[in-house]
Amino acid sequence: MRKFKTESKKLLDLMINSIYTNREIFLRELVSNASDAIDKLHFKSLTDSSLHVDQDALAIRLAYDKDARTLTVSDNGIGMTPDEVEKNLGTIAHSGSEEFKEANAEAQGDAVDIIGRFGVGFYSAFMVAKQVTVVTRSIDAAETVRWTSDGIEGYEITTIAPGEEGFRAENGTDVILELKDNTDEASYDEFLSEWGLTDLVKRYSNYVRYPIQMMVTKSRPKPKPEDAGDDYTPEYESYEELETLNSMTPIWKKKASEVSQDEYNEFYHATFHDYTDPARTFSLHAEGALEYDALLFVPGKAPFDLYSRDYEKGLELYSSNVLIMEKCADLLPDYYNFVRGVVDSADVHLNISRETLQQTRQLQAMAKRIEKKITSELEHMRDDDREAYETFFENFGRGLKYGIYQSYGMKKDELAGLLLFWSAREQKMVTLEEYAAQMPEGQKAVYFACGDDRDRLFKMPVVTAVLAKGYDVLLCTQDVDEFCFQAMRDFAYTPAAEAAEGDAEATEPETKRLELKNVASGDLDLASEDEKKAAEDAAKANEGLFSAMKDALGDGVVTKVTVSSRLTTATDAPACVTAEGPVSLEMEKILNAGPMPEDVKSQRVLELNAQHPVFSKLQAANEENDQDKLKLYTELLYDQALLMEGVAVADPVAFAQNICKLMA
Repeated sequence: MRKFKTESKKLLDLMINSIYTNREIFLRELVSNASDAIDKLHFKSLTDSSLHVDQDALAIRLAYDKDARTLTVSDNGIGMTPDEVEKNLGTIAHSGSEEFKEANAEAQGDAVDIIGRFGVGFYSAFMVAKQVTVVTRSIDAAETVRWTSDGIEGYEITTIAPGEEGFRAENGTDVILELKDNTDEASYDEFLSEWGLTDLVKRYSNYVRYPIQMMVTKSRPKPKPEDAGDDYTPEYESYEELETLNSMTPIWKKKASEVSQDEYNEFYHATFHDYTDPARTFSLHAEGALEYDALLFVPGKAPFDLYSRDYEKGLELYSSNVLIMEKCADLLPDYYNFVRGVVDSADVHLNISRETLQQTRQLQAMAKRIEKKITSELEHMRDDDREAYETFFENFGRGLKYGIYQSYGMKKDELAGLLLFWSAREQKMVTLEEYAAQMPEGQKAVYFACGDDRDRLFKMPVVTAVLAKGYDVLLCTQDVDEFCFQAMRDFAYTPAAEAAEGDAEATEPETKRLELKNVASGDLDLASEDEKKAAEDAAKANEGLFSAMKDALGDGVVTKVTVSSRLTTATDAPACVTAEGPVSLEMEKILNAGPMPEDVKSQRVLELNAQHPVFSKLQAANEENDQDKLKLYTELLYDQALLMEGVAVADPVAFAQNICKLMA
């Protein structure tokens, strides 16, 4: 027995047991080696006019024997000479494919697409086999070579001359695996079944350029006997047929003009197991220093687990048409985690097992280009098919908002244009750009209100007061909305050019930054000078009343009671609750409703409408020094203002009792 040509037996053990994490990829590696062997023969036929190769006959064959527990992977490629067997199989981590690729780098062009690179893929066979036999004959040799090893100490090489038993009549290679026995911990029977092998080929090697064939069992009806009566029951017989298991031609490498949407949809359904058609399909073909093809899909419906911790984002990564990773997360940012698709590149840097993508500039460049392509396609969808985009945003808009929040606003310029919100004035979904385009002259902020119900938000005093001033309000009903706006702080808006057509001296309009303001905050500054003065005068004249009301509510309930400059007519609500500081009432509610309540409190302000009849009742109670009545009125006003804001009152029983006292 010959020893493996390495410094230590530990390296072989590492090749077999430590490099790969998934034992089923052994078939991917052996099929890739077979494909490389056929590629080498194809290339040799292009450079050697004396060599005639039937291109249609080039193929990879799979065969299994359940009784003998053997699996055979065969090819009719270039084969190996005795010296090549010794060099390629006797020396661990020596890649004959990589050596061939380097030697023919200038001449091969697109004619050959060598997959193997590290020279360790072959040894993955020992994860499932207790013995591996390689029978090979080179196109340049008359004899056949048999290589046998148990993957422990070494190997044996035998040369078989023409006419001797075991001689291979044609060039090519057979890799025969004697599978391990089943144990309580592991079963290897799936690699000895028609279904199991077909599944592995379709999953990992479906787009290898040569046909992968196997004899499969099929069923057909027997001929109907001539004397059979009307009650004849058809009988069936089994037969075997050589079937090609892989589709060979990757759909993502075809031009978009050559593929129908139905074909794209069929590929999407089969690959990603989604019964709904994709909302958007687009491809990307990059050439130059980094070459890759990408086929991407925006799903028509959000998966049920999209916002759960168990959801895994990522694109399928192929290298030279061979599946490397089912979900490469590094190719997608979190806010585009819903995108599904395929990326195929021979240039990406893989680790030695080809199961992990290494962090390189190539990876970053690919991810950046893919992100830009997704953004561009969503923008086209928004502008060209608004109805479809609104459906998309209903499914996936939360993730875009969360992307802005998670990046602390750093991604706002890239994502803000994709956001949609309900316009209280327009009564439809609008973008921030569309909101800004409809603003009256002099408006310097985008106004929004947050809550859990759009109809209730529309009726809130803080919203109706802003609408009455002629300004639109965005009604936001998702829990991430206000966090998104706080991270954004402002929105970059470029007004449409007003210069006359043909004016060569017209300058580009200046980009403005519009502040994002919650209508429930205390610093809207929408009141006119007269309204501000009236509020200040009323506040001064009623300092004692406000102090008494603050005391009536109790310590720490509100930071102050004051006259509202937003509620200015007798028809407005008698009071409203606003918040000072960074935490709004809606944020307080969301944060305290989480799985780990944080006991967050906003700085609440009770604003009173000095024009409302209720205000005079409060003044009268205070002037009469009727503290019980003043406390009753104050608590009722405060609680009903909270209810209009969608915030639960602290003590519902006390609220009900106060109503009864008022009615008694």
